Amino acid sequence: MSDMIRITLPDGSVKEMPAGSTAGDVAASIGPGLAKAAVAAVVEGETIDLMHPLADGTELTILTERDEAALPVLRHSAAHILATAVRQLRPEAAIGFGPAIDEGFYYDFEVDEPFTPDDLERFEAVMAEVIEADQPFERRVVSADEARELFSDDPLKLERLAEFADDEVITVYENGPFLDLCRGPHVPSTGRLQNFRLLSTAGAYWRGDERRQMLQRIYGTAFFGRKDLKKHLQRLEEAKKRDHRTLGKQLDLFSTDARVGAGLILWHPKGAILRMEIENFERELILRHGYQLVYTPHVVNERLFEISGHLENFAENMFGAIEVEGSRYRPKPMNCPGHIAIFEADQRSYRDLPIRMAEFGTVYRYERSGVLHGMLRVRGFTQDDAHVFCTPEQTGGEIERLLDLVDEMLETFGYPYTIELATKPEKALGSDDDWEQAERVLAETLDARGIEYTIDHGGGAFYGPKLDFKLIDAIGRKWQGPTVQLDFNLSERFGLGYIGEDNETHRPVMLHRVLVGSMERFVGGLIEHYAGAFPTWLAPEQVRVLPISEQFTAEAQEFVDELRAAGIRAELDHRDTLGSRIRDGEMKKVPYMAVMGEREIEAGTVAIRRRGTGRKQDVMAREEFIDHIRREIDARALGDAIGLDMDTEGDA
Repeated sequence: MSDMIRITLPDGSVKEMPAGSTAGDVAASIGPGLAKAAVAAVVEGETIDLMHPLADGTELTILTERDEAALPVLRHSAAHILATAVRQLRPEAAIGFGPAIDEGFYYDFEVDEPFTPDDLERFEAVMAEVIEADQPFERRVVSADEARELFSDDPLKLERLAEFADDEVITVYENGPFLDLCRGPHVPSTGRLQNFRLLSTAGAYWRGDERRQMLQRIYGTAFFGRKDLKKHLQRLEEAKKRDHRTLGKQLDLFSTDARVGAGLILWHPKGAILRMEIENFERELILRHGYQLVYTPHVVNERLFEISGHLENFAENMFGAIEVEGSRYRPKPMNCPGHIAIFEADQRSYRDLPIRMAEFGTVYRYERSGVLHGMLRVRGFTQDDAHVFCTPEQTGGEIERLLDLVDEMLETFGYPYTIELATKPEKALGSDDDWEQAERVLAETLDARGIEYTIDHGGGAFYGPKLDFKLIDAIGRKWQGPTVQLDFNLSERFGLGYIGEDNETHRPVMLHRVLVGSMERFVGGLIEHYAGAFPTWLAPEQVRVLPISEQFTAEAQEFVDELRAAGIRAELDHRDTLGSRIRDGEMKKVPYMAVMGEREIEAGTVAIRRRGTGRKQDVMAREEFIDHIRREIDARALGDAIGLDMDTEGDA
C-alpha cells in the first residue's frame, strides 16, 4: 500500500500528499495565505471540514469565506458556540438539533424555564468569550457504545443514536468543554466567528411533532463580514416595520378570531377591495390568454381523492371526513380533481384542445398550529388555480404561454423572480420514465428560452415535477409565487381521454398552474413588499379629500362625488384639525390627499399632497387631477410603492 495519495485541484493540477493528509494539510502545502483563509472544503459535491482525512484520487476544492458554500459551515459552527454558552449558563439543558438555515442558524434546547431576552444577552457575552478563546473544533469517529456513553445524560441524543444504522459512521465534535453528536462540517476554530447576533427565541416541538415535548429554540445569524451582518440586521429591522400582521391591523385589511378558527382569515372591506383588484386584473389577463372560468364545490366526496391519490399521498394535510347519508365528504385540499370532473363531463376531441380551466377556488388544508403565521400560513385559502388539458405535442407551447403569463403578472406587481425546477420526491405517483420525460420537457423549454434556473432535487408534487417561481421583494427576501406543474399521472388515474385525429382515444397531458398561488399569502407578501404603501390602482383608498375647515365640507363632498363618478376610490375626512387629518392619511398610506380651502374652491383647483413627498403640495385643476389619477390607475403603474435600496447602506 502506497504511503502517498494523489489529490486533484480545481485547475486540474495534482498534488501528492502523505496518506492520512487532510484538506487543511493540502491548503497549507499550497501556501500560508490559503492555509489562513481556508474555511472548509468540497469533495465530490459534499462540504467537509479541513480536519477530514482525504482518500487517494480525491478531487478537492478549498473553500474560503468568499465562497457561498462556506457560510453554512460558519453558521453551523455558530450554533455549536451558542450551545457551548447555553450549557455553561444552563448546564441542565438537553441538546436538540442545531443546523444552519437560510438566514442564519438555530439550536433547540430542553429546559425547565423558557429563555428570555436577558438570557440571549448573557449567552452572547459567553459566546464572545468562547470566540476569544479560539477553541479548535475537533472531529472524532466513535462507536455506538462510545456515543451512548458520551451522551448517557442526554435523552434527546440517545433517541437520535437509536435511529442510526449498524454500519453508520458516528462522529462527534468537541470545542472546549462542549461535545455534540454531529456530522459537521465546522470551521477550524471558534475564533473564525466574529460577526454574529442572537435574534429571538420560540417554542418548537421535538422532531417537529406536536405530540412531543416543547423545546426552546434560539435563532441567530452569522456572517464573515461585519458589513454583511449590519446589512442583514438592517433588513430585519425593515422587515419588522413591514410585518403584514402589524400593517394589516393599522390599515384595517384583515383579522383573525379564535371563535372563527385558527388559520382562517377575515377579510375587512379595505382588504376585500385589495383582493378584488388583484382578482379582477388576473381575470382580465387570463381571459386574454384563452382561459375559461369554472367553479367547483368546497366539499367533495372523498372517493374523488382516492382516485386522485390525495388520500394516499396527502392525507396528513387534509381535514377529516364528514359523514353524509352514508358517504364521506372532505373539504377539498386541491381544485384539480374538480376540474378533471368538468373535463370528463363531455366527450373531448383533439380539436377542442388545449382546454384551459381557471378558478379562484378556496381550499382547506390542515396546517399544524405551530406553523400558522398571519396570512402567510393558513388553513383556508383561495388559489388562483388553473389546469390546462392538452395533447403531448401541445405541451411545450403551453408551457411557453405559461411562462409569458407569469412574466406579465409579476411585472405588474414589481416582482423580479428566480425559477427552480423541482424534481421527483420520495413519495410520488407514476413511473420513473414518465418523471424523467416530464422533467426533460420543463428543462428543455427553459433552456430554449435561455432562462436560468436551479434544481430543487425532490421538491416536486407527488404527481409531477414543477417550476417554482420565487418572488424577490423590495428588501431582497424570497417568497413562493407561481408554479407550473407538468402531470402525466392524474390523466392516467382518472382514465382521461380525447379522440385524436386517428379516431382513437388518447391520454391528454395535464398542466397545473397558479399565478399568485394562495391569495392570502400573496396579499400578505404584497403588504410587506410595498410596506403597506400600495400603488394607486391597488390602494383601498386612493384619494382622501380634506377641507381646511367645516365651512368647506359641502364643496369637498361634491369633489368626492366627482372622483367616485370617475371610478376613483375617494373618502371625505373633516374631523379634528387639518394637521391631525393629514397625519392620519399618512399613517393609512393614502396615495393622494386633496386639500380644499376658499382659494381652491373659488379657482376650481385642489392642493395635492402625494404620499412620500413630505409637505410638498401641487395645485391642480380638479379635472386635471382626476385625469391624472385615472391614467395612473388604468396603467396599473407602480408609482412610489417600492423604493427601498438596502445596498446603499454604508459600513459603520
